[in-house]
Amino acid sequence: MTRKQTKIMARRLRKKRIATILLIIIGTTGWITRGCVSRCTSSTDKAKTEDSLPKAHLNDSITNALTEGKAYHEMDSLVERYLKRWEINGAQLAITRNDSLLYARGFGFSDLEKGAKMEPNVLMRFASVSKLITAVGIMKLWEMKKLRMGDKVFGPKGILNDTTYCNSIKDQRYYDITVEQLLRHQGGFNNYAGDPVSNTRFIMMQNHLTQAPDHKTLMRILLKRHLGYTPGQARCYSNLGYMILSMIIEKKSKMKYEDFMQKYVLYPAGCYDMHIAGTYLKNRRKNETHYYMHKGSIPVYEYNNSGRMVEKCYGDTDLPRLSGAGAWSGSTVELARLIASIDGMPHVKDILSPQSVKFMTTEQPDHNFSIGWNYTPQPKSGKPWIRTGSLAGTSAIILKYPNGECWILVTNTSTWKGHGFSNDTLAFFEKLRKKYMATMPRRDLFI
Repeated sequence: MTRKQTKIMARRLRKKRIATILLIIIGTTGWITRGCVSRCTSSTDKAKTEDSLPKAHLNDSITNALTEGKAYHEMDSLVERYLKRWEINGAQLAITRNDSLLYARGFGFSDLEKGAKMEPNVLMRFASVSKLITAVGIMKLWEMKKLRMGDKVFGPKGILNDTTYCNSIKDQRYYDITVEQLLRHQGGFNNYAGDPVSNTRFIMMQNHLTQAPDHKTLMRILLKRHLGYTPGQARCYSNLGYMILSMIIEKKSKMKYEDFMQKYVLYPAGCYDMHIAGTYLKNRRKNETHYYMHKGSIPVYEYNNSGRMVEKCYGDTDLPRLSGAGAWSGSTVELARLIASIDGMPHVKDILSPQSVKFMTTEQPDHNFSIGWNYTPQPKSGKPWIRTGSLAGTSAIILKYPNGECWILVTNTSTWKGHGFSNDTLAFFEKLRKKYMATMPRRDLFI
């Protein structure tokens, strides 16, 4: 071997040694890095990572396209004709069976002026269906042992025991009102002077107020009134009672009402896009419908006594003030998911205990109100659990049948017949059930 060849071989050996050393360094560094990451990433950090992952939002996945086809055409046509007869601009219909979402569809328009078609994932005001949501919040506090059904609401030993409230009370019967009585519309409140929650303008005029009262101011005014009847001795549907329940949730949870409901009720049920609605068109969320009054409706005075005339569905009532009595909004699809989470059926895990579900839905004598629901007849009756809601620009109805079916309809248009619309819809759904449920495709759009 020549001297030149020897030098070439030496250079090649040096290069191999260097390459080997580099591989060892890289491998060792990688092992150390992986080991450090593995050892240094705590379970808390991993949990944070998992919590930050996006949840499955029903509103992101469910559209009209999922329920198109020959199997639905005939029923869809009947629904369209029914809504047209009632002069409804837009509506959503969701149908579940045994906690499986079989059908979800939007009809008409979510924005008539822009020609935007209604989809089942558009946000809608729920009106008094909100009371059912609030009742579930109270039941969660009950399960958390933060309150009892027999707890007094007012007075020094009551939940709302602020001096402001106690000093305002003139009728001693206020001290007897319990949480359960508010839930069942038996708190003693009536509407002889109009619904105090939605009659803000008149309360301002009577009390010489220059701005709309907050909840605390409103309660201070109302507690000076005499009750319409002794608590527990009668019943009268009361928005005020459920506004007070919203305040109880805030007091016992030490959280804002909306925040508590989202964290402990709605998110656990898989409902990630439910919110307290705004009052005006400008407050509408990006994916929320436009609301309409029925033909022939006339402008009304704005709720805050400004003197302005407004469209009734946008300014007659300060919706956030209604809070748990009537201010929630969301899609019919997510509402169906919530019902599936509080009905005692096994397919969708309930967010309430069986005891709580039973307590809420046990039929009451003389058609007294159930907890959150309007009525919950016994299964043997064959009649559905009913929850309705009506507000300027909105009608809603939930029908939960003993055989596991649930039909939910929410509209974006006021009707000229008020509660007559709910009764008519109940009869209409009965016809659809008999004709189409047996042949409806088996599926679960929740999954």
